[in-house]
Amino acid sequence: MTTTQTSGRGTARTGPPGVGALVVGGDYQGLGIARSLGRRGIPVVVVDDERSVARVSRYVNRVERVKDLRTETGTVDALLDVTTRLKLDGWVLYPTREETVAAVAANRDLLATRLSVSTPPLASVEAAWDKRQTYQVAESLGVAVPRCWFPTSEAELDAVDLTSPVVLKPAIKEHFFYETRAKAWRVDTRQELLDAYRRAAAITGPGEIIIQELVPGGGDRQVAYCALFTGGESVAEMTVVRRRQHPSDFGRASTFVETVDLPELREPSVRFLRAIGYHGLVELEYKRDPRDGVPKLLDVNARTWGYHSLGAAAGVDFPYLLFREQLGLPVERAHARPGVHWVRLLTDLPNAVRDARAGQLRVRPYLRSLRRADTEAVFSWRDPLPGLYEIALLPYLAVRRGL
Repeated sequence: MTTTQTSGRGTARTGPPGVGALVVGGDYQGLGIARSLGRRGIPVVVVDDERSVARVSRYVNRVERVKDLRTETGTVDALLDVTTRLKLDGWVLYPTREETVAAVAANRDLLATRLSVSTPPLASVEAAWDKRQTYQVAESLGVAVPRCWFPTSEAELDAVDLTSPVVLKPAIKEHFFYETRAKAWRVDTRQELLDAYRRAAAITGPGEIIIQELVPGGGDRQVAYCALFTGGESVAEMTVVRRRQHPSDFGRASTFVETVDLPELREPSVRFLRAIGYHGLVELEYKRDPRDGVPKLLDVNARTWGYHSLGAAAGVDFPYLLFREQLGLPVERAHARPGVHWVRLLTDLPNAVRDARAGQLRVRPYLRSLRRADTEAVFSWRDPLPGLYEIALLPYLAVRRGL
């Protein structure tokens, strides 16, 4: 069943006539895409299977609530149905979730007959989505990664080196996260390893489990390379440091991010993306290892990432650049300026309270950091309703996503 909401709060159109954006997912990530395009007069339709903040944005022309975006069949059926009913042929498709990216990639040829699909072919997406492939490709290219083990049975756990802590993580996040609400589990002892392995195997099966050395240091050691990658080159790029994350130990999402100049991330990132034949928007997450100073590749997100709206504040508006690229319009090379800050208060503030109580965060420096924020994930004076609506959605988001 599909429900529809229409908004008349658009702006005067400045984009190419007749073409808009179909955004899959209306949370703060999808909202950022809608704002990027909507403020240029480009029509935006959002498809979601959840209540989301984008539905009240002045930059969203229409919201289509659908039954299922978690499965491949449900996603493809919903996209084709919405495209047909609303006559969206030729519109640019923006998936915002890993499972949506996988569904689009697996059905790329079919969807590309109706929509402008920026998602690369399945082989490229799998090398990013499935961390077993990510780490194996990276190692073959000489791109540094933490040491990994891929046990398919309890007997193979004996090979895991526990002289320092490790983490147990899924090869495919969505198969694990929706059951556990965790990105990874820390393991310090043999018994903890066995217990965690059994719990994870019951959820994902033993073939999707990765044991990885824990790179020392907190989330503030995590850095990232973000780009619009096309024709084997980065047309637009941004490098950042994750100052804070939620949760603080194994963050599944950034809460406070700053643009910085990290030229050392460019070469390994481009090498990896070329090797997998990548095209489109992408984020590569690294963690700098204090033992040797080398950034180690952790994740590759084959889509827009949570804090992508930081790019617009720093001079690189990624969703709009992708829109132009998909329509064959010129895209000027761009690099984000350093010293620009992004925050998501909904998760940053509660995390700060917990860390302050645990003695891991000082209140005054934290408050000073908030004054440096240049852009907030949801709230905007130019588009205030999503920020207010998100407050009303707090109980729903806590149950549905754990925030």
